[in-house]
Amino acid sequence: MKAKPRSFSGKEKQSKQPGIEEKMSLKPEYINPGYKAAGKLINKTALITGGDSGIGRAVALHFAIEGADVAIAYLNEDTDALETQKLVEDAGRKCILFKGDVSKKEFCDRIIKQTISKFGELNILVNNAAQQFPQDDFLKISKQQLEKTFNINILPYFFLSQAALKHMTEGDNIINTSSVTAYRGSPHLIDYSSTKGAIVSFTRSLSENLAPKMIRVNAVAPGPVWTPLIVASFDEKEIREFGKKVPMGRAGQPSEIAPAYVFLASEDASYITGQVVHVNGGELING
Repeated sequence: MKAKPRSFSGKEKQSKQPGIEEKMSLKPEYINPGYKAAGKLINKTALITGGDSGIGRAVALHFAIEGADVAIAYLNEDTDALETQKLVEDAGRKCILFKGDVSKKEFCDRIIKQTISKFGELNILVNNAAQQFPQDDFLKISKQQLEKTFNINILPYFFLSQAALKHMTEGDNIINTSSVTAYRGSPHLIDYSSTKGAIVSFTRSLSENLAPKMIRVNAVAPGPVWTPLIVASFDEKEIREFGKKVPMGRAGQPSEIAPAYVFLASEDASYITGQVVHVNGGELING
């Protein structure tokens, strides 16, 4: 396997979240050139939030290569979203785009309905969209920031899952994106880490609720991963040092995270629900 980038330039810094992949000089890797598809998701349909770039783009492309049609929800990154759509279509699958704010329940309800209208079914929901607002001083986390973080990072998981479950049946599944910060904490991402912990509890609780219906609910908890969100939320020093503290000594690439979503979405994970897959460069996790 080829070596992954181990250090990044602070000059990658962007000023506005959730970040634009097209503007990054050191682009994230969204698929390993040696990845071999096995038809694990033939004729499945998936909706991925935050699917325009980063982990979401990687998941969209892996799903497509494995045989799934994909719907992507994104905030406002039109160029990135169109590129992801092209990648999915070049893989021989259909891709539809939804531009809007997943913190709005009306938008969540609408994109589920339109996905069903376009594809006829929805088998896989990937709740992935998130933002983070670093703050070293806990006392400076404002009510506005706190509400924004929770409104973006956890409430849409409820909205989308409720809307999607009206159409899901036995064998379908939901995959949520949590984070290593839910387990080890983060002194400068306290509100973000709190939402990611909430996602773990949401995953575990919803999985028990839906187990009798044979609808699985799992999560992936990535460690540091090189995505547009990183360059749009951290300062130049943090970007240069990003990922160096994990045991493997580097940040991961979206291409190294997405196969976990493929596994959880596939029949290979038919006896797995309520679990969190840790893809984090070797950080040891309790819980």
